[in-house]
Amino acid sequence: MTSHESAIKTYLEESHPQYAELVRYLYDHPEAGNEEWLAQEQLTKMLTGLGFCVTKGAATPTDFVGVYDSGKPGPVLAYLCEYDALPVVGHGCGHNLIAGISLAAAAALKQVIDQTGGTLQVMGCPAEENFGGKISLAEAGLFNGVDCAMMLHPSSVNGLGGRSLALIPERFVFHGRSAHASRAWEGASALDAAVSTFNLLNQLRQFVKPGTNIQGVITDGGKAANVIPETAQLDYYFRAPSMAYCKEVQAKALTSAQAAAQAAGVQFSHYQYETAYDDCLMNYTLGELLQEAFATAGLTEIEAIVEEPIGSTDVGAVSYRCPTIQGKIKICGSDVPAHTSDFAAATVSDAGSKALLDGAFSLALLGLRLLTDPQALAKVQKEFQDSKPV
Repeated sequence: MTSHESAIKTYLEESHPQYAELVRYLYDHPEAGNEEWLAQEQLTKMLTGLGFCVTKGAATPTDFVGVYDSGKPGPVLAYLCEYDALPVVGHGCGHNLIAGISLAAAAALKQVIDQTGGTLQVMGCPAEENFGGKISLAEAGLFNGVDCAMMLHPSSVNGLGGRSLALIPERFVFHGRSAHASRAWEGASALDAAVSTFNLLNQLRQFVKPGTNIQGVITDGGKAANVIPETAQLDYYFRAPSMAYCKEVQAKALTSAQAAAQAAGVQFSHYQYETAYDDCLMNYTLGELLQEAFATAGLTEIEAIVEEPIGSTDVGAVSYRCPTIQGKIKICGSDVPAHTSDFAAATVSDAGSKALLDGAFSLALLGLRLLTDPQALAKVQKEFQDSKPV
């Protein structure tokens, strides 16, 4: 182990209790997306105490950016913090642990960056679950000039991450004319148009490419059986391996809805009711470097990059602006599903505490490699440029 690696490890072992306390604090004070005021205050207070220059509300009210510049030339590395919670189950996605790992990793790497050169950024990314805080930060240009962005997500395995699906959330709204059901000819049923659209999109499923998901619910279909529904509403998620194809599927769905509305004699409108998420560009070089960092940290049985896209994340927006990796760190067994109170509890368990230490050490080692190995960084950046769509 090099002197820099030893310094990083010593710092993390000595400061582990304060980061574990941070993870517990966030666990005890869960906040929904764009309402993470306590988390923002706690995280920025720690960053300021660690010598980072902190800006709050750079692109959204509850985000933050903490910067430490060594004053010497070198790469700009961004560590991503998430800290929004879910309704009812709290930190059932483990974002409290993500924040702790990223903050600890950046603080550990700060112990040696004055010697290596470079700049550290700790990016506070709110509302991953619903409003895509990273998308707002990316659109504000906050990842421009970043050489690499990284984070680890709690999981049932240690892994190198994987692809994600592009996501477009679309709301279909139908406006008809109410009437007594016994004189239905005097009305125009918005519900009929909604049901026809629902059925048409069910039929569309067999004609889309593999890996594409069409998921929808009727959120408004009327209130009384003896009244022709004047309004009806459908909420849909369209997911696909690429944003370009996701937009194709969305366009076909809109055509179906328009036809259904015309057939029912009602008006139709639509809009995106949540933030659209890009698919995630993979960087296999970063995956190899993370695997080496995991090995140095003593982690074994590392899951390779998952090629089949699963779910959607706002990390995708970051991956289109700079080389990005979102690995996995084990906190529980496969019998504990994410988005549950049991998963939340695992973040503050003994396994979660170990993941905090191992994860922060691994991410700090990855950052150290990028700071000190120009050839590795150049390979990461070349792959990023080559993988971006034309």
